[in-house]
Amino acid sequence: MTGSARHLDLLPDLAAETRVWPVPFADGIAPLIALRGRPTVMLASGDPFWFGAGSVLAQRLDRGEWVAHPARSTFALAAARLGWPLEATTCLGLHARPLARIRPHLAAGRSLLVLVRDGAAVAELAHLLADLGFGASRLHVLEALGGPRERIRATTADALDFADIAHPVAVAIEAQGGAGLPRSAGLADALFAHDGQITKRPMRALSLSALAPRAGEMLWDVGAGSGSIAIEWLLTHPANRAIAFEADPGRAPRIRANAAALGVDRLDVVEGRAPAIVAGQPSPDAIFIGGGLSQPMLDTIWTLAAPGTRLVANAVTLESEALLATWHAAKGGTLLRIELAEAAPLGTRRGWRSSYPVVQWSVTL
Repeated sequence: MTGSARHLDLLPDLAAETRVWPVPFADGIAPLIALRGRPTVMLASGDPFWFGAGSVLAQRLDRGEWVAHPARSTFALAAARLGWPLEATTCLGLHARPLARIRPHLAAGRSLLVLVRDGAAVAELAHLLADLGFGASRLHVLEALGGPRERIRATTADALDFADIAHPVAVAIEAQGGAGLPRSAGLADALFAHDGQITKRPMRALSLSALAPRAGEMLWDVGAGSGSIAIEWLLTHPANRAIAFEADPGRAPRIRANAAALGVDRLDVVEGRAPAIVAGQPSPDAIFIGGGLSQPMLDTIWTLAAPGTRLVANAVTLESEALLATWHAAKGGTLLRIELAEAAPLGTRRGWRSSYPVVQWSVTL
């Protein structure tokens, strides 16, 4: 029998061998799999298939090798204590994941139930909420639900001062005071750190509309710059995946930081120059070319990408415009010329300040 020390401590004396599951969790997987063929019991809290260990182990075993006996989950216990409807509550398991993953789900008036590692993580979560403008949010700190040590205390994110929070712990959040991320395409440019190489908000919205992300799809963002296209692609659905290809070694860390800050640290950043760097990568459902547009790049995409892949390429220079015009004539699709102007001071009055025109080609291979 294996489980955490707190689980094993709840059991009476046993004749069976017991093993304490190590920290981090991943270190215990190989020793458990090595017991194949021997009757083995693993103890886990609540429902192991709701942000639990169940799916991690089931992927490594044949279906006939295991059976699960789920109990009440922490989410069910928390909802029962607070009177919250689970169908209207965002449930997140962040005990082994970055707390910033909460950011896309935050909005005033929303309720969230979050599993976290320990008391220190509760304090870190409260500080994050305050930093994001949600310091007025009401927090319910739920310790050891369903057991003899159960305790529930309430405070606000900016006033949290509990120094004795016991594990296991969850936090129920009634979000107040802040402004969540917009759910439409085209986030404000200020949300992304960049050095000028960024697809600006209006063009980003048009580009994402043309890319048409669907749940579970993979994007290649070639010449990612700030990573804004790939990041917004990931924000459209939690099952979406993306690879950002970037040749500039100074921009790659910035892309990772932008993704982490906006709660999509799952973005894969690959450093190197396209088209050579794209070979051997997971097959995309959509490809965006914001930088590095060239004849070899388009030739490579037509060689590697599967039929049905959606391609969107933006061009600013005359040379890249001519390249897209040639490919549009040969392959079809939609070719747009997009001209944008923004009101700006002109002496004591205002006038239109035009951006460089952008030619956008979108096509399905």
